[in-house]
Amino acid sequence: MQGNVPIRIAAIFFVAIAITASLIDMARDEGPAPVSAAPEMHPAADPLRATLRRCQQLGEAAGDDAECLAAWAQSRDRFLGRGSDPVPGESR
Repeated sequence: MQGNVPIRIAAIFFVAIAITASLIDMARDEGPAPVSAAPEMHPAADPLRATLRRCQQLGEAAGDDAECLAAWAQSRDRFLGRGSDPVPGESR
């Protein structure tokens, strides 16, 4: 029974240290959140995107719209990494 007393004292000491550390951490004043030095990047307005949105709203009628067909071709070329120069032997 007397061997348990040092173990209990050690456990109480450990709990007291844990509570003290928690209280110190909670009482610590935190400064204001750090401000990002880099400004946020907002892409410039893309006229192709606006045209594609308009074509999306047209629905099935966009298939007959020449401006939509040209916008889709430009979007496809941009996605595939093609330049504005047509490839020889390719029909548009």
